Amino acid sequence: MVQWFVRFVLAPLARMIYRPVVHGIQNVPATGPVVIAANHRAALDTAVIPFVTPRPVKFLGKAEYFEGKGFKGRFVAAFLTGLGYIPVERGNAQAGLAALEAGRKVLTDGGAFGIYPEGTRSLDGRLHRGHTGVAALALATGALVVPAALSGTEKLQPNGKRIPRPARITITFGRPIDFSRYEGLDASPAIRRAATDEVMYAIAELSGQEYVDKYHKRPNEAA
Repeated sequence: MVQWFVRFVLAPLARMIYRPVVHGIQNVPATGPVVIAANHRAALDTAVIPFVTPRPVKFLGKAEYFEGKGFKGRFVAAFLTGLGYIPVERGNAQAGLAALEAGRKVLTDGGAFGIYPEGTRSLDGRLHRGHTGVAALALATGALVVPAALSGTEKLQPNGKRIPRPARITITFGRPIDFSRYEGLDASPAIRRAATDEVMYAIAELSGQEYVDKYHKRPNEAA
């Protein structure tokens, strides 16, 4: 019920209010396993992408968001589920494996899975080196990878603001990337790196962002 409300009531309402500009939507396959690999500018990116795609897209969400108590906690959990979030633990190697397994399940079931290869939101506006999870999923499942670029979402909800404000949003979907040429080589770190870099260069071309060939770290993570 909640998923129906989100997809057929909330999503059209949000599109009507914010009027996002969408390019290349025909590049998102209507059926079959597909990874939507996007740059990450704001927390609301995970809501924006499913609102404009022609099919449901699953994303990972912090398990703690689903663990609230009482009516409010149940409502939040149901709403996030309706948006397509999958609860996973974060913060350690075991959690990383669980996250990949959750994505793999979506894809083996023929679904669409959204991922931010940078691993975290960009705080400096540049596009940073991608983690190889995106390639691991595509290579293991045979899923196509559709690069996507978001622009303007960082202005929707600036720091300190609880309610999204009007802002011009553009979402561009690139042509699907087929990694079937690497079939049987999904265990190779070099192949995973090459495939991930190919995805990141495609995102950079779509977004126009400066590309930085190093992982993005938040201030409290810097050495």
